[in-house]
Amino acid sequence: MVTVADRPPLDVPPPDRVTRMRVFLHRHRLFVAALALAFLLRVVTTLGYGPALWFNDSYEYVSGAVNPERPSALRPNGYSFLLLALRPLHSFGLVVFVQHLMGLGIAVLIYTLLRGRFGLPGWGATLAAVPVLFDAYQLQLEHLVMSDAMFMLLVVGVIMLVLWHRRMSWRIGAVIGLLLALTALTRSIGLPILALVVVYLLVKRTAWKTIAAMVTACALPVVGYMAWFASAHGNFAMTNSDGAILYMRTALFADCKKMRIDPREELELALLCISAPPGQRGFSGQKYLWWAQNGQRFHAFGVGSTFTPETNKTAGAFAQRAILSQPLDYLSLVAGDFFRAFHWDRPRFPDFNTYRQYEFLPENKILPAWTSYRGSTDTDAQKYDPGLRTAPIQGKLRVIGTDVHDPWAGFMQGYQRIVRLPGLVIGVLLLIGLAGVAVRWRKLGGPVLLPWLAALGLILAPAATAEFDYRYLLPAVPLACLAAAISLRHGLSRPAVPGAPVTSGAPVTPVTPVTSGASVTSGAPAVPVAPVTPVTSVTPSSGTASATTTGSAG
Repeated sequence: MVTVADRPPLDVPPPDRVTRMRVFLHRHRLFVAALALAFLLRVVTTLGYGPALWFNDSYEYVSGAVNPERPSALRPNGYSFLLLALRPLHSFGLVVFVQHLMGLGIAVLIYTLLRGRFGLPGWGATLAAVPVLFDAYQLQLEHLVMSDAMFMLLVVGVIMLVLWHRRMSWRIGAVIGLLLALTALTRSIGLPILALVVVYLLVKRTAWKTIAAMVTACALPVVGYMAWFASAHGNFAMTNSDGAILYMRTALFADCKKMRIDPREELELALLCISAPPGQRGFSGQKYLWWAQNGQRFHAFGVGSTFTPETNKTAGAFAQRAILSQPLDYLSLVAGDFFRAFHWDRPRFPDFNTYRQYEFLPENKILPAWTSYRGSTDTDAQKYDPGLRTAPIQGKLRVIGTDVHDPWAGFMQGYQRIVRLPGLVIGVLLLIGLAGVAVRWRKLGGPVLLPWLAALGLILAPAATAEFDYRYLLPAVPLACLAAAISLRHGLSRPAVPGAPVTSGAPVTPVTPVTSGASVTSGAPAVPVAPVTPVTSVTPSSGTASATTTGSAG
């Protein structure tokens, strides 16, 4: 008889913390190196452009942070809440540092999901995170006093949590709901993302308790914010700008004759009619919303009435009438802006001034002295960060929002001319994701569907409801990378169906594993056996030599 015994436990001490860290860094060395280089680029950006970069929307966010008692009528205050939380430190430099960490955090989430959940090799998961780590326009967006980095992190965090858990508890659902609420309070498009996630979970037959917990956790903060908004502006909503922005979307083609607006019966709508023929209105509707000039009729109701409930409602009604009366004109405009996202180059759109605000420029930024809720935009910025430098310019003391320092700024200007993600590449990523959805049609797209639809929606929604803008593309990039990477993890061939027969070209012989304590008769014919537990001694039958083994069978 041959007796197989268990290996006695060896008294080997567990590795210490330093050893575990070395093993971890070695295993993920490619991504760690990319992350370190990306962090260095963000340090260079900070040294070159201090303390922050500014966009036209930045001042409204800062006003919300220095006047937190009143919600903005133009956009949700979620990002202003972040600025408010960081306000005791009185530093825009700290704000953009946090946003740079958010950008790196997005890359970490992408890498972790692809490695830990979908089993991609390190180089593949790192490659999917490269656009977020190194795209110059991503770095520039993180350095702006803007909500986009926060929004991107929240969206990617939601998608990661949904895809990570095959079976989701109601507690995880509640966490996802809270993140979705923060997403919606940061940018209004967060609520459609909630609808997308709910539909995805229904398709995956997730327990109703989980979905109910998620919807409830999202609804409570959003409803609370809307109640606060109503106390300040008189209507239960998140903004007073959705109708106005949709008016901007239709301003280029709306023809009141085709819309059959009767000035005698619909005077409020008639006041918004644009006298210039559609062919002479240019290629951007921005001017018909933001500037009170001749022909820009949105301001016909007077200064100070731009974003009121009444004006917003009237503008929304006008836009809906235009879309229903001229659906082909509307669809043509939306399609043009949607496909504008996939150009190889970067045309100047919607105008040169807006285009420049996404560039690393060689000159300092002087903050404008526009009227704000309780003061002006430059004084609001100084209240938030008293360290902002002032300088006499044309006989007036002006606030300098961005100080340019070479050689760091010059390096980033050159870097931006070379290292960027072309729109055509984003289109290719979406096509790969679409192919991944198509080959998984039996599973309704599988895990590829959610990030792919989210990326597509983030590009399509601005084209349908506002207007194309380059910064609207960047939140879609990490999701498009996720969809493409998941699609390519096994190639674009159809996934194996569970339970299907496996053929490898050679016959498979069923075997019975040998377990500890089993006996084998000496001299029996050799039979292939499955791997067994490690053995330390063998007791042979009479007339055979003794032996000792130290490895595993098989």
